[in-house]
Amino acid sequence: MKTYLTAEPVAKLLLAIRWPLLGLAVLASLWAVRPARQLVFDRSIERMFADNDPRLESWLRLKRTFGGNEIVLAAYVDENVLTRQGYDRLTSVAKQLREVDGVAAVLSLESPIGPLILADDSELARRYRELFAGYTHARDGTVAAFSCMLQAETGSGASHAATIEALRAIIEQHPQGTLAGEPTLLADGFGALEVDGARLGWTSTVLLAVTIIACFRSWRWTIAPLLVVQLALQLTRACLATAGMHLSMVSSMLTAIVTVIGVATVMHVIVRFRDARSRGLAPRDALIETLAILIVPVSLACMTDAVGFLSLLVAEVEPVRDFGVMMASGAMMVGLASALLLPGVSLIGERGSAAPRQADTSVLAMRLRAVLHWTLRHRRRILIAAAVIGCAAAAGGSRLEVETDFTHNFRSDSRVVTSYEFVEQRLGGAGVWDIVLPAPAELNWPYVERVLELEKQLRDETPGLTKVLSLADALEAAMVVRPEQVSLEAVLNLQLRAEAKAMELKMPEFYAALYSPDPKTPEQHYLRIMLRAAERQTADQKQTMIAGVARITEEHFPRAEVTGYFVLMTWLIDSVVRDQWIAFAFATMGIGLMLLQAFRSPWLAVAALVPNALPVVMVVGVLGWFADFGLKLNMGAAMIAAVSMGLSVDASIHYLAEFQRRRARGESRSDAIGAAQQNVGPAILLATLALIVGFLGLVLSDFVPTIYFGALVSLSMLGGMMGNLIVLPLLLSFGR
Repeated sequence: MKTYLTAEPVAKLLLAIRWPLLGLAVLASLWAVRPARQLVFDRSIERMFADNDPRLESWLRLKRTFGGNEIVLAAYVDENVLTRQGYDRLTSVAKQLREVDGVAAVLSLESPIGPLILADDSELARRYRELFAGYTHARDGTVAAFSCMLQAETGSGASHAATIEALRAIIEQHPQGTLAGEPTLLADGFGALEVDGARLGWTSTVLLAVTIIACFRSWRWTIAPLLVVQLALQLTRACLATAGMHLSMVSSMLTAIVTVIGVATVMHVIVRFRDARSRGLAPRDALIETLAILIVPVSLACMTDAVGFLSLLVAEVEPVRDFGVMMASGAMMVGLASALLLPGVSLIGERGSAAPRQADTSVLAMRLRAVLHWTLRHRRRILIAAAVIGCAAAAGGSRLEVETDFTHNFRSDSRVVTSYEFVEQRLGGAGVWDIVLPAPAELNWPYVERVLELEKQLRDETPGLTKVLSLADALEAAMVVRPEQVSLEAVLNLQLRAEAKAMELKMPEFYAALYSPDPKTPEQHYLRIMLRAAERQTADQKQTMIAGVARITEEHFPRAEVTGYFVLMTWLIDSVVRDQWIAFAFATMGIGLMLLQAFRSPWLAVAALVPNALPVVMVVGVLGWFADFGLKLNMGAAMIAAVSMGLSVDASIHYLAEFQRRRARGESRSDAIGAAQQNVGPAILLATLALIVGFLGLVLSDFVPTIYFGALVSLSMLGGMMGNLIVLPLLLSFGR
């Protein structure tokens, strides 16, 4: 690694041009304002899967063939749904829902045959009421329901989020009015992430400011890290938007990661500068010394962070690859923002040669030195204990469970959860999924009969299914001459086609959503079976049920596909974390090579990797051991292994840089370790404290993955701090 003398000319240059650098920072910030605002969330679920994932291919075929329409279920309580008064009320509500921009069609109790559906003495009405129970009304007649088909999202059309809010505003005017469905989960989830991003911005700013001013009693040092973080974020967002990238559920933690790297970087500058001033150096000389010592380790830390995050490029899922690029860009922008701002900001308000009060950090340094002496005396016991804890945590990793119930991503008292509970209890399952069957260009009775046989077997052998509905059911229910009364196939075909034509004219959108040609291969038609199941199930229960439905379906239609939101959401976390450990391995190798190149010592590289791997193992182990208590792997924890390595490696680099610098000056190994503990340790500890306090704002979130992420990042940083202040010096003490 470059020595202090090599970096000193660069430090002097930065100080000499500090005002032009500040001006450049202002100009860069002004340039970034507009493009940074254009960085938006990509709300599509399909981007969360690899391009070659067969589940994605089936989903895209479903959307392409049946118009890309997605369904949400609106409902309210009405004890008199099956009376004329209740019918008139639901007709009025259905009319309002149909007028919402972004709604393609609404299926309600009045849709199939009008008021005739209320007739108690009509067999046709009875069949239709039974057929659409759960979609248009509760079977006991106490709930009115509306299946709202949303238009496919386009750049010019109303977004699903706006449409869902408009539908919710209408339905909530009625008793216990509620809206449910996977599109609402995604809309509310992304909405919560955007709110969390804004919340983290201001809460972390306030909490960090309070913590830093309490530690250093200086407004200048309170503002400096906040300026670096905000400039780095602004530049990162602007560059990403300019490159045409979008945020996703995975990359929503951009603000948090940049905050971690930025605050940790500036904290080292603060502690070094104040230490130099306390030794009597003038402000300019103190800053030159600080920059000369830190230029190389800060640059290496940012580059190492970038290498660690870029390891995610090995992932198959595009948002995970984008996440790696975004975080790598953020890490490099922290280095740029620090170079532009800190040479000028650090000297603002510094006058004369009076040294700042240094009692707090001096006491902290002495206590850290005392901790070092204690750990060195018990180093073998501590290392054995660390190994035992690491092995226990690693064993916990094998117990990890994936959270597939997306409603668990929201607080139990949120409107999303209460809506799903209402639908599950009053209307049947809220999980919506589909079977896509190859179909003839013109429907015929033998084909419809095969579909009905499949549906009967699904109902009989899959108790988890609460509803099975297709165009075949609707056509069979509408047939005046019952199939069991006629043996001539020609008569049945004639009646079937007449009913199909009538239904297509009366409900064209829903007809097309149930039976259509594939635009890619117009000669091939498909029929859609709509399934409902309880959303609130374990991952094993869902995956077992999906596999069972696929097995039964394949027996009747070998080319059929089982797909839909329910299926995708069940495998969503699996898709995101599939390559996590591969990415973690690449990150470890990449960071190890960077450290080997920088410090020219295999032992130092290994010594730095061990305390940074411990937090990863510890966090994953905690998730595994507490899985039985409901702590499962959700979106907030999905990328924690790759993230943790990048978060804690910076401290190791600063520690090793100080250790190596002292050794180059001829100091003994124990003295060099003590100097690193005393000079670098306070910055590591204070940065960890400030960041943990800053992340407390995330506990206010309504989105559980955000809470998980805040807690796990804090736990990771705490583990990284302990690893770098206890395990790293112990490992260094064993070297030659």
